[in-house]
Amino acid sequence: MPGVESPFLTGHLLVATPQTGGDVFRRSVVLLLHHDEEGAQGVVINRPLDATVDAVLPGWEEVATPPARVFQGGPVALDSALGLVSVPGGGEAPMGVKLLFGGLGLVDLDIPPLVVAPEIAGLRIFAGYAGWSPGQLEDEIRAGGWYVVDAEARDGFSADPESLWPEVLRRQRGNLALVASFPEDPTMN
Repeated sequence: MPGVESPFLTGHLLVATPQTGGDVFRRSVVLLLHHDEEGAQGVVINRPLDATVDAVLPGWEEVATPPARVFQGGPVALDSALGLVSVPGGGEAPMGVKLLFGGLGLVDLDIPPLVVAPEIAGLRIFAGYAGWSPGQLEDEIRAGGWYVVDAEARDGFSADPESLWPEVLRRQRGNLALVASFPEDPTMN
């Protein structure tokens, strides 16, 4: 029906609240790639690792958006890689790309990089992903573990991914923007 919003959050950002802890999710920003009644999957877009793209996937570094490092996409399936791409123009998906939403898609990393390179505007490689079982994400949001905000097209390909948590919060309206200045260690306040 027109005007009815989906209860699902595909395409949104999950921004960890200050009380969210752990090595992977503390001050993380997660781009939700899929969310429905069967659960949710996304990638942490602000956790670059020390590994270069070329060290993990030779040939893809030239195509990768700087910094050309592998990102820790989440705690699930760390031995697998996902390639998030931006496809300009919103037309048909290029060969080897599965479009998800808003010009973003996943690329098949088994195809030669030169096949897809002319068709994309950005590429980020993630080791692993974040996953939630049915109802788990909704419970975490209700418990105050995540802020749900709109994503911008550039978020997944930020040139300064480590600054994404405060940057995303600062652009929010009202009191949520104030959270960006919350100290890493609340005892230092």
